[in-house]
Amino acid sequence: MTPLLEVDNLAIHFGATAAVRGIGFSLEEGEVLGLVGESGSGKSATALALMGLLGPAAQVEGSILWRAGGTSATNLLELPQVELRKLRGRELAMIFQEPMTSLNPVMAIGRQVAECAVAHGNARTGRDAKGLAIAALESVAIPDAATRYTDYPHQFSGGQRQRILIAMALINRPRLLIADEPTTALDVTVQAQILELLKDLQRRHGLAMLFISHDLAVVGQVAGRVAVMRHGQIVETGPVGDVLTRPRHDYTRSLLAAVPTLRTDRERPLAMIQPVS
Repeated sequence: MTPLLEVDNLAIHFGATAAVRGIGFSLEEGEVLGLVGESGSGKSATALALMGLLGPAAQVEGSILWRAGGTSATNLLELPQVELRKLRGRELAMIFQEPMTSLNPVMAIGRQVAECAVAHGNARTGRDAKGLAIAALESVAIPDAATRYTDYPHQFSGGQRQRILIAMALINRPRLLIADEPTTALDVTVQAQILELLKDLQRRHGLAMLFISHDLAVVGQVAGRVAVMRHGQIVETGPVGDVLTRPRHDYTRSLLAAVPTLRTDRERPLAMIQPVS
């Protein structure tokens, strides 16, 4: 199968600090890849590099080939910003960890969702944009979407705000969705609902998805394949079932051991993640 996205020898530096150290991975059409690791492992920096959102302070090397298997494969790192902006939101989309800081607090949520369609020419009139926005909000199970079109972010719960961000990301039917810790700020019940929503939308639209998390258990519910990152490097990759049940790398084993389960002895401290030797 032809890769939709192929990352090769990606390195990201902020001054003398290396955030990502020569990593590589690929993503097929319709595949869900989990990228997992501790805070500071380079997961979010990788995601922002894919979207071209790191800014001038970052020095980025390597290649990020979009539609890598086709004759028209494009290295996103060499694409002019004006061309990259055409891809962002249309073919590549991203949802972030904290929805309240991603939404404009003084703009009605309907307008924010509709703006995404207008920006990429998928709505010719204001009425078209509103119709697309309402349909997108309905697709992520926002109740009374037409009525709540004019409501503001603070009038929604945390889970509903995350659903609004998902609607914004998917309104233009992108081919790749990057979900950067989309459930971390939510309670367990709402987290489960958002995961089920993402799985349903991914299957329904045939999306490729890069799902980023520090929680291997969460990744195990969504992804078919997983890559484990530590200190800017991918230390293990494989089918999610194999990595969760038969991890090969010491770091992956210690990461799994540090996760509490129903069998965890509450009288004993949790296992600590082992330092790099």
